[in-house]
Parts: sequence; C-alpha cells; structure tokens
Amino acid sequence: SLSTSYTPHHTSSKIACKRIFFRAGCSGIVADGSVLLFSICTRMSDIIQLLPDSVANQIAAGEVIQRPASVIKELVENAVDAGAETIDVLVVDAGKTKIQVIDDGKGMSDTDARLAFERHATSKIRQADDLFALQTMGFRGEALASIAAVAQVELRTKLEHEEIGTHLSIAGGKVIAQEPCSGVRGSNFSVENLFYNVPARRKFLKSNTTELNNIITAFERIALVYPDINFTLRNGTTLLFDLRAGVPRQRIIDI
Repeated sequence: SLSTSYTPHHTSSKIACKRIFFRAGCSGIVADGSVLLFSICTRMSDIIQLLPDSVANQIAAGEVIQRPASVIKELVENAVDAGAETIDVLVVDAGKTKIQVIDDGKGMSDTDARLAFERHATSKIRQADDLFALQTMGFRGEALASIAAVAQVELRTKLEHEEIGTHLSIAGGKVIAQEPCSGVRGSNFSVENLFYNVPARRKFLKSNTTELNNIITAFERIALVYPDINFTLRNGTTLLFDLRAGVPRQRIIDI
C-alpha cells in the first residue's frame, strides 16, 4: 500500500495520522495504528471481462435468429450453397416446436459437421479478398452457431462416397453427442424448441398464423430465385408447396 501524511481539520488534538491507499482501490485514515475511516475510491479497476461462449452465442443469436423464419432462411440457404437439387422443409406449430430441413447436397464429414457449429467457421471464404468474389448465399459462419445456442439441434449428414455418415446432437450451444449413422448423401437438420433457453425471446414470438406467414415469405423468396431446385414446404401434415424444378416462368406461376 502507499501512504501520505494527513492532518484532520475537524480535531485539535495532535494525532499522527496518515492516509493509506490499498491495492484494491480503497483508502483509509490511520491514527495510532487504528483505521478511523475507510472508503471506497470512485475509480474501479479490472471491471471488463470476457463473456462465456454460451452467453456470447445467445447474444449473437439475437442478431441472426429472430424468429422461426430466420432459421428456415439460414438452413435453406446453406442447402442451396451445398448444391442441393431437392430441399424439403417441415415445420410444426409454425416452427416453434420443430423445424426440419432436408437436402441432397454435398453433405459433410464428421469433422466438418462438428466445426460447422463453431462461430465464424465457414467453407465460403479463406481470406479477406474472397469477399469480393463471393458466389454463395452466406459466408460469415454464424448461422449454425446462433441456431444451436437457442435451440435443440440434431444433424444427420453424409458425404456421397462415404459408407457411413455422422449424427450430431447439440443443445444450448453444447455438444451432447456425436456418433456414426447410416443415411443418404446430404444433410438433415432438425431444430426443436426454438428459444427454449431464452424465455423472454420465446414469449415475444407472434401467433402461429403470423409466424407461418413469415416462414412462407422467406421460403418463397428463395424458391423464386432458384427455379432449378425442387422445393417442398409442410406445416405439420399439410403440404403447402410442392415446387418442381423448371423454368422461372413456371416457378412464378406455381408460387
């Protein structure tokens, strides 16, 4: 500690006093070996700290994932980037209970499947210059991490020339299990109980009718741009769209 001489103005007695400054940002007045006054300094130190990954991911998720339609947009765009020829979308309770997106794209290895859920992990770019030559729907590598931070996610995926695929389970941003599985080429994402660990966000979701309309809008926007891809959209057992690959004019008519 540091100390400086100090003479009280409110006393006539000649007591040897000094002010001491402690390392913890506190000060006190000592007289005859006893602390007479102890105060906290207004300046505090070392108050900035790194947030845990789980908290940071939930904050980031609020920017990327705002409602069920956001999840569908991100997953369908990933399927398009994976070269899928058929993309099937299923929602239950307008996506609040379950969202499933199945594609026949390239699929992923077991290592890529695990790494894909890390923040800023992407196959789209390698360096800053790649930003000026993007040919994909997304590139930041935040979508899957954001979805997994606020939902219970299962992924089944397999590469075309591999005999077995991988099954990955994540809840609240934490990997629950990863194991080999059988399957066909492509990826099958199942997202359940969106915002289950962020009650305030779930509370502010709109009615099923409103959320379903948002889903349909997001789905139509992507389907219109890619008439060469087969798309289906189901709400529970109800088939809402069954769009076959064809020319742009026919896709417009179908939608």
